[in-house]
Amino acid sequence: MSDEDRKNDESHMTEMTFVEHLVELRNRLLRVVLTILVFLLILFPFANDLYHFLATPLLAHLPEGTSMIATQVASPFLTPFKLALVVAVFISMPMALYHLWAFVAPGLYKKEQRLVFPLMVTSSLLFYLGMAFAYYVVFPLMFAFFHMVAPDGVAIMTDISAYLDFVLKIFFAFGLAFEVPIATILLVWTGFTSVKSLRSKRPYVIVGAFVFGMLLTPPDMISQTLLALPMWALFELGLIFAKAYVRSEDDEEEEVAGTS
Repeated sequence: MSDEDRKNDESHMTEMTFVEHLVELRNRLLRVVLTILVFLLILFPFANDLYHFLATPLLAHLPEGTSMIATQVASPFLTPFKLALVVAVFISMPMALYHLWAFVAPGLYKKEQRLVFPLMVTSSLLFYLGMAFAYYVVFPLMFAFFHMVAPDGVAIMTDISAYLDFVLKIFFAFGLAFEVPIATILLVWTGFTSVKSLRSKRPYVIVGAFVFGMLLTPPDMISQTLLALPMWALFELGLIFAKAYVRSEDDEEEEVAGTS
């Protein structure tokens, strides 16, 4: 076989391998989409109940005799449907992360696999925890504050579509903010920075947390503070876990060096 034929065969094998990866990725994406559709079909009959549950923190603070309104013709149908779709996506997140892990795991070292999989699971739990914190802690305080400072003579009747868009932004902000420990561990693990360096920058992190809270929450001190303080606490928690992980990795490397 000539060198040219050998190169053509190697190129063909590489191309086939790449195509196989694309096929696997397509199949996994289809499974994720199918999972979302299944959950959507299950949740759709309960879409109105889901919306009522989501609106409970606001409804509890509406003045007596008032209610939420729908200013668009299709809002009574489309808004609960949109909520059911978003909930289906959130519920399917662990399945999506599993398929992502199954796709990239063969290309990782064992040491990387031991880190990445726990971080993927933890990141999902932290995102859900951030959403739960927003619903059960932030929303009651925030809506009570908004209605307390409302001018006299203003009838508070929130549009259902505007409310859904508002709370989804808050959910995303708090879910993202609760990923701070994961980001801290990754920064230290990749060698981009160190625990000591991050500790020295603690004042800047605190200021950044309040700026982040100001940009992603409504313009009130309550929601801004309720986002910034957990971010600070989670940053400190991330430093603890990052230090413990780096120490355990160093110990493992010392053991390997000692046995070799």
